[in-house]
Amino acid sequence: MQKNLKIAIQIKGRLNDDSLMLIRESGIDLSIGKRKLAASSKNFPLEALFLRDDDIPRTVADGVADAGIVGENEVLEKNENVIIAKRLGFSKCRLSLAVPKSDEYRGLSFFEGKKIATSYPKILRKFLDEKKINADIHVITGSVEIAPGIGLADAIFDIVSSGSTLISNRLKEVETVINSEAVLIKHPGLSKDKQKILNELIFRIESVQRAQGKKYILLNTPDEKIEDVAALLPGMKSPTVMPLAEKGWSSVHSVIDENDFWEIIGKLKKAGAEGILVVPIEKMIF
Repeated sequence: MQKNLKIAIQIKGRLNDDSLMLIRESGIDLSIGKRKLAASSKNFPLEALFLRDDDIPRTVADGVADAGIVGENEVLEKNENVIIAKRLGFSKCRLSLAVPKSDEYRGLSFFEGKKIATSYPKILRKFLDEKKINADIHVITGSVEIAPGIGLADAIFDIVSSGSTLISNRLKEVETVINSEAVLIKHPGLSKDKQKILNELIFRIESVQRAQGKKYILLNTPDEKIEDVAALLPGMKSPTVMPLAEKGWSSVHSVIDENDFWEIIGKLKKAGAEGILVVPIEKMIF
């Protein structure tokens, strides 16, 4: 009997939402109960465990979970024996140093002898040691950004996404230490059977991600215009060209990037394309 791959997922928040959406788009149905501590799939050998994000690296390192989806910042901070199997490209943020808006900042020497509040002391200590800066690290597990305002610290080191939290607390970002995103981690001693399941999961995830931001385009064009139209539609390898029932006309199919959509559409019309149809893509499998 095949054993399920156990994957740890953050119990709540944006990372939870994005992780579950990715799993659903990969064709995996999870039966999630009201308590939401664990869930299993009936159509894929996978079981999800819902945990705090800072517990996920240790859970995977100990083998309680075979894999996990977590922010890279937590992987670096916990420094557990896990392997990053796949970068997922969502929940992007950065860990940065910030100081009161009223302070004059002229470089890293500002932090010499200062007290810095953070929930990520290991990452910060490594950075300060590399820069040969002697600062006092004050560990806070709650709202780090309020520390300078209430006199607990001179600066902070914390996650920054939009920067709105810093602004509301009269802080300014002055140094980015690391960039982070969601990553799929795995236990280093994963069995062959479970590695096979993980490989299939990664294959599905990559198929979903390739389709993001892509559109499938179909159009009709006179045969004498095929070369001009095809030059505008590189596709994955080259556009597909199929003859229509009406002689002298062909249908051209390809994939375009959504960011280039309107620019390419205009060029296609000028090149002689007609009956242009654009549809979304769910998966792209190579």
